[in-house]
Amino acid sequence: MRSAEFHDLPLQPHPAGGAGPLHSLRVSGTLDADGRITLDYLLEGGLLRVRLPEPARAPRRRDGLWRHTCVELFARRAGIASYLEFNFSPAGDWAAYAFDAYRQGQTRPELAQPGITLQALGAGRLRLQARAQLPPGAAAAAHDGSWQLGFAAVIETSDGSLSYWAAHHPAAQPDFHAPGNFSLVLEPGGGTAGTRASVP
Repeated sequence: MRSAEFHDLPLQPHPAGGAGPLHSLRVSGTLDADGRITLDYLLEGGLLRVRLPEPARAPRRRDGLWRHTCVELFARRAGIASYLEFNFSPAGDWAAYAFDAYRQGQTRPELAQPGITLQALGAGRLRLQARAQLPPGAAAAAHDGSWQLGFAAVIETSDGSLSYWAAHHPAAQPDFHAPGNFSLVLEPGGGTAGTRASVP
């Protein structure tokens, strides 16, 4: 049974770094009742100027993916300070962390390896899809109560500069962990509520 879904949520570049070569970045996805989450990031713009990491021969869990082009997901139960962070690299590598509160108590939950695919959709359009399983405790609760999600991306250009994209930028400097970045609320049964993320 599907728990919730969302479509074409626009991400915005942080004003401090600008948009770089991209014109737009949108994300769609689903969160199933058994804790499976599927994400579809659509990048549009001057992709020849986007630096993508080389495909990994054997994708694995790696730290520091945010230093280069990657997309990210943050997830927490509504009203709970603890949260999850996922990083998905176009190379196929991934990372996942659990936090007790804002940037505190970081651990590395045991997870099945996510599936990551990259697809060129013609001139100026690129799709990165990621499929991940929430940790057992979070998965058991995926059908019960609201979830708050935050989406983000780091885009590296060919000159090594970075732009930072998120559904909502609550701080003067890029901070994907900030509580205000959890701007999409998913309700059980497929609905959304409190979607500040749709507002630029």
